[in-house]
Amino acid sequence: MLEYSLMRFDILSVTPQALESYFDTSVLGRAKERGLISVQIHNVRNWAKGTYRQVDDRPYGGGAGMVLMAEPIIRVIEHVRSKDKPAEVRTKIIVLSAKGKPFNQKMAHGWAKKYQRLVLISGRYEGIDERVLKILHAEEISIGPYVLTDGDAAAMVIISAIARLVPGVIRLDSLKEESHWNLLLKKEKAASLKQGLEYPHYTRPEVLEYKGKKYAVPKILLSGNHKKIADWREKHSP
Repeated sequence: MLEYSLMRFDILSVTPQALESYFDTSVLGRAKERGLISVQIHNVRNWAKGTYRQVDDRPYGGGAGMVLMAEPIIRVIEHVRSKDKPAEVRTKIIVLSAKGKPFNQKMAHGWAKKYQRLVLISGRYEGIDERVLKILHAEEISIGPYVLTDGDAAAMVIISAIARLVPGVIRLDSLKEESHWNLLLKKEKAASLKQGLEYPHYTRPEVLEYKGKKYAVPKILLSGNHKKIADWREKHSP
């Protein structure tokens, strides 16, 4: 039986209940059960001080909205790190932000290989106190050129992209045929993102009828001729 090392994910959020069910289902849920990944969700409010467990405050210099305070976030990180020796657990800390560096498949692959733990800080309101980045040596990451109500969805996206690359989570054969895979292989030397995208897929029924029209599976995919099928798929990849 193959032995796999555990990949750890820690998420800092002020709304942990929005995240919990996602990581207990499907591929990620099975990966957790098999001990391939660990996902810990930390409620930042639990590390806030005061009667009301305040985690946000007004921005200096004025402006609309509220900003997440640095101190509760730093306390959570200290807690996360307290049980491990930094030299033994390769950790990357990420602040999820609309102004961050765009996340892509190359990052996912690199982080899956390089790090044993990823800590994702979910932004909310108008953002996070900038001093979090400096004190924790964190990197700002965005999942796209748009603004979300919070970073929780972004955390799910990034963990989904990375966890599936952890050995044993998904069969290697499945990964090799999917979008963007050949961008990760040096021997392919793909010149553009398009060369990494996947061909169209079809499944049963062979002929789908909808509103009086018939939509058939391309005949070449039913031929059993693997060479012709491979050529067709290459031709129809975006």
